[in-house]
Amino acid sequence: MADDGQERLRTEGGRAGGAVVAGGEMLLSVGLLALALLAAYRLYLRWGTRNGPGGAARQGEAAALPRMKRRDFSLEQLREFDGARNPRILLAVNGKVFDVTKGSKFYGPEGPYGIFAGRDASRGLATFCLDKDALRDEYDDLSDLNAVQMESVREWEMQFKEKYDYVGRLLKPGEEPSEYTDEEDTKDHTKQE
Repeated sequence: MADDGQERLRTEGGRAGGAVVAGGEMLLSVGLLALALLAAYRLYLRWGTRNGPGGAARQGEAAALPRMKRRDFSLEQLREFDGARNPRILLAVNGKVFDVTKGSKFYGPEGPYGIFAGRDASRGLATFCLDKDALRDEYDDLSDLNAVQMESVREWEMQFKEKYDYVGRLLKPGEEPSEYTDEEDTKDHTKQE
């Protein structure tokens, strides 16, 4: 094998190219780490500071609320319980109304699911849509949802039943509210605990 100088150049050039690639990968890794840290910091600013003095006061106020007596709600009555006008937060899923006040960091006015507060959240949960377009201002019978979406609504309903207090039904237009006795209300609340 004759050494014509070309072999040495190819080998040294390969090493130099490898160093450039390794340097580029390191720069990319540092850049991705910086982006991840920036994202974490922004999430902390957005959500972490809510648990500060004002957020703690709101949580304390919500915890001090007495358990709500069972009653049925029209859409207009439900809208009062959006966490802004009233510290109690209610939402409806599949015709059932739940008190989600203890989850105010999620369902409160500034929470990620705050759009559902005081509303029928069924369509938004079924379609995984957090836009105002997913909510209806009139009673929504959900009849246009497909089978998969309806199953999703039922699963959400079960999750809310396990975690939050059921406080009544969402009334259809023209439907009369039920009369609940204190005994029914107490029995149901004891069963949930």
